[in-house]
Amino acid sequence: MEPPLVAENLSTPTDTMAVSSSAAAEALRSVLHRVHQVSGRCGRAPHQIRVVAVSKTKPVSLIRQVYDAGHRCFGENYVQELVEKAPQLPEDIEWHFIGNLQSNKVKPLLTGVPNLAYVEGIDDEKIANRLNTVVASIGRKPLKVFVQVNTSGEESKFGVEPSACVELAKHVSLNCPNLEFCGLMTIGMLDYSSTPENFMTLANCRTEICKALGIPEEKCELSMGMSGDFEQAIEMGSTNIRVGSTIFGAREYPKKASN
Repeated sequence: MEPPLVAENLSTPTDTMAVSSSAAAEALRSVLHRVHQVSGRCGRAPHQIRVVAVSKTKPVSLIRQVYDAGHRCFGENYVQELVEKAPQLPEDIEWHFIGNLQSNKVKPLLTGVPNLAYVEGIDDEKIANRLNTVVASIGRKPLKVFVQVNTSGEESKFGVEPSACVELAKHVSLNCPNLEFCGLMTIGMLDYSSTPENFMTLANCRTEICKALGIPEEKCELSMGMSGDFEQAIEMGSTNIRVGSTIFGAREYPKKASN
């Protein structure tokens, strides 16, 4: 029997009523239902797709509502925000750091979030080496990482060029014993969607990397697909989707103070 994507809710009746009234919890259930549907259409098991609820700019109270609905996998894009939120939430959350990570932020991130499970993603050898060194120095278990690939060719996007992804994946796998290479990730266009060509490019990168490393493709995940395109991403092989606004609502950025 396949494990459910949403854990059984063991809350009290009062808590259950509170969760039911939460728009975010309802939105999560809708997303998981859509994952089930698209998985069935393309002959995949729903439990093969990880849903990362991206809570960027959202308060701890809202994250807690989604947690209380049974979800355990959350993602953040800013180190400071993640370091502030994580201690206020249960330790069994699987945190993903998503996006560009600066070298000077590596130690604060790893020491401030002991339950950090993944970094999505690494885009050069320098950040890979820094992560590898800090993981060793603080004595934590190997950190799971994705290599970020710029599949759209946009200059504004971080990520290694597709032509260089094999060498970076080999560096992480062979020269960074404190990192666990888990797969590849890509970030969509400015409208948070990607074209089929972007997804196909990432899948092609996986084929090349698996051949170079001598590993089966099942051992190399694809993190692709966000709120606007996760169903298409699943159809094209994604194992890790990152859903933010569809679950939590539009992001709320602080207004800049006027001069």
